[in-house]
Amino acid sequence: MGKALVLQIMGTTPGMVVTAVHCRDVDKARTALAWAGVDDVDVVDSATAVDRSARAGRVALTQDVTAVMAADEVDVVVDVTGAVEFGAVAALSAFEHGKHLVLMNAELDATLGWELACRAASAGVVYTGCDGDQPGVQMNLYRYVRRIGLEPLVCGNIKGLQDRFRNPTTQQGFAARWGQDPRMVSSFADGTKVNVEQALVANATGMSVHRRGLLGRDHDGHVDELTQRYDVDELRALGGAVDYVVGAKPGPGVYVLAAMDDPRQQHYLELYKLGTGPLYSFYTPYHLCHFEVPDTIARTVLLGETTLHPAGPPTVDVVTVAKADLPAGTVLDGLGGYHYFGECERADVTSRDALLPVGLAEGCTLVRPVIRDQAVTYADVTVPGGRLSDELRRAQSGRGGSLAVLGS
Repeated sequence: MGKALVLQIMGTTPGMVVTAVHCRDVDKARTALAWAGVDDVDVVDSATAVDRSARAGRVALTQDVTAVMAADEVDVVVDVTGAVEFGAVAALSAFEHGKHLVLMNAELDATLGWELACRAASAGVVYTGCDGDQPGVQMNLYRYVRRIGLEPLVCGNIKGLQDRFRNPTTQQGFAARWGQDPRMVSSFADGTKVNVEQALVANATGMSVHRRGLLGRDHDGHVDELTQRYDVDELRALGGAVDYVVGAKPGPGVYVLAAMDDPRQQHYLELYKLGTGPLYSFYTPYHLCHFEVPDTIARTVLLGETTLHPAGPPTVDVVTVAKADLPAGTVLDGLGGYHYFGECERADVTSRDALLPVGLAEGCTLVRPVIRDQAVTYADVTVPGGRLSDELRRAQSGRGGSLAVLGS
């Protein structure tokens, strides 16, 4: 996503340039930039050097994240890492230096989004998810449906595959074919990613879930047919629900199912071929990830708008569920690994049962065995010391519900 975004900005987005790239591996980053057509690169170690490179029309490459955040020539930072602990450190540095933050790091937002959104608002900067990826596409569709007067009751994601027990070994061939990280591909296949993405939408809309892990039904027909598979009264009692479906057409898109109670408007919705209700189907048949992220960057800097952000304290969390029988002493691996997958759960249940958020699971050590399909609790693990993400999670748990948002 990082190198593709550089390609999109530098190749086709007028009025926008990549000023600096933070990386762990300079050679790997230089190769990625060259792939995207960027050869005028300076390796630097300070904000002053970032600014100097930018003014010379070159891209700064640095292993010091603060050099990016403190540079005067940087207006907005885009996090494409998917790393929660590093993302938390980078976010606070961005806010400290007055930088807007655009996230392609859904895992960070699902774990710490409310706390970070509040801190961004206090710093007078924008904190936002992005256009192009499914949560942003859903939110744009959700806003459209509300704007024309309907009541959105389901926000959904269309998947092509769902198998909770996939792992990097099973996904190695697919990853190699498409030049992807096997762990990232595994997190898509095992459902962690879709649950993380739907948690973002729930927390941006105030919606909830039917059950842990969402309904996640198989449906090989058109997404319009889903209007008959939900109960409107149940949806309203939940305050709306996020969900996903496997195999529906057109994939891989998103959908919003909405209600309209006015019989006069129902007449026109039927005339316009949306059916007889009580739910009406709206969908976007694709998501174009990095192609649309520059739209978010522009909206953020020029208009102070967000694509999506937490609307209040979380309604939905993503919790850690064992992918295999795990013995005591196991040090939990990363997202998309061999040890666990993530599933949506109501935030009040997560708090009540002290369930371990999936974004904080990596590096925790089991103090007792956990069997396959069992949710991992804080009582089951020892958490590594000194992590900023744990500190922010505690702060989020104690935070109230006020937030001054610059744009939406």
